[in-house]
Parts: sequence; structure tokens; C-alpha cells
Amino acid sequence: MKVTLFATCLVDMFQGDVGKAVVEVLERLGCDLDFPENQICCGQPAYNSGYVKESKNAMRKMITTFEHAEYVVSPSGSCAYMFKEYPEVFKGDPVWEPKAQALANKTYEFTEFIVDVLKIEDVGAHLEGKATYHTSCHMTRLLGVTEAPFKLLNQVKGLQYVELPGKDRCCGFGGTFSVKMGNISGAMVNEKVQNVEETEADILIGADAGCLINIGGRINRQSKPIKVMHIAEVLNCR
Repeated sequence: MKVTLFATCLVDMFQGDVGKAVVEVLERLGCDLDFPENQICCGQPAYNSGYVKESKNAMRKMITTFEHAEYVVSPSGSCAYMFKEYPEVFKGDPVWEPKAQALANKTYEFTEFIVDVLKIEDVGAHLEGKATYHTSCHMTRLLGVTEAPFKLLNQVKGLQYVELPGKDRCCGFGGTFSVKMGNISGAMVNEKVQNVEETEADILIGADAGCLINIGGRINRQSKPIKVMHIAEVLNCR
């Protein structure tokens, strides 16, 4: 199965190890991966800030970049969902709407792809520790990926899972929200860290780089003994 990796800006610039883990896991599962080097931002920050017209150039670039792909897989539910938004953005455009729809139809979040397309729940991972999981807003509420991460984590040998209190609450990142509403965002991430501490988990797992950078940053600044891992890194442990 040929898979094209949509790495996302945050993974590409800040979490390269997450991208490597995605590649290694999918290759072990029999996928043939390629990575288009001319991929750029999906346009989400500008689009969510109301700059719809300005964001379309980036979107067209991405549509063209992934036009050859059979499957597009991303380690971010938020960015994967942005591709799903493209058909609405280009609605009524006789050239770009069908191309946008084609991209949306073949785009999957990482765990969603493994469970729903590859039909695999046990990837052979082994990680000793007590862990909790943060459910990111876009991935669960908009993309609708709610079960796949837990199906995969339940099969990780040695991992003890504890449910996160207030797991349905935003961590306060929200892209540009964390910049524009810093005080509110700070209060939200403080609450999230407190909830993580309540579980007494050694590891916080998530599936969206933005959330993990936000929560992990606060955990680091508060010198909490909690390791933050993307689910791809967990599934890559042997």
C-alpha cells in the first residue's frame, strides 16, 4: 500500500522524531511511504483567523502536491481535518472543488489509518509505564476519530492506561487562540496539567503536535516528572 506522508508544520519544524516514528511504524506494517518535499502549511492558521482568500494559495499548493497520492496520512488530527475543509472552501469552483474533494476523501489521521484502513490494532509495541491520553478537540469533535487511539494503546504491552479527568476539555492551544488569548489559554493548560497529575501517570500521550507542545511546555516549565509522547512514538517502542 502506497502512503504519502503529510508531516504538518509543527512536526516538520519541532517534532522531527514524531515524523520518523510515523514512517517506521507504517513501514513495519507494510506500507510504502513517500514524502513530497514541496509540501507547505495547509493554510489552517490563516483560514481560522478569517483570512480565507489569502489561505487559498497555500491550499491549492497542497492539493497539487498530494494529487498523486493514493492515501495521505498525517500525525495530526487537526491538520488532517483541514484537508477535509478544502471542498467547502472551494465550493462552486469547477476546477478546484473536485480536486479538493479527492484529497479530502483519501486523507486520514495516523491512528485512524492504521485501525480503519489497515485493519490493525496490535502493532507489536511494548512500553512499560503508567499513561494517560489527551483527546485533542479537532481530532475528536470535528474529524470524529474517537476510538482508534485507544484500540491501539490497549494493545501496547506493559502500558497501564488511566483515563484523564476532564478529557473533553481543550488544553488551551487552539492555534492562534493561545497567542491572542494568552491569559485564558494559560489557565486552561494549567487545568489540563493538574488533571494529568491527578492520574499519577508517568506518561502523557496525545495525537496532535500542537496540544503536546502546549501541554508539554507547561509541564516542562513546572518541572513535572511526566514524559510527553506522541502516540506514534509510543507505537514505535519495541
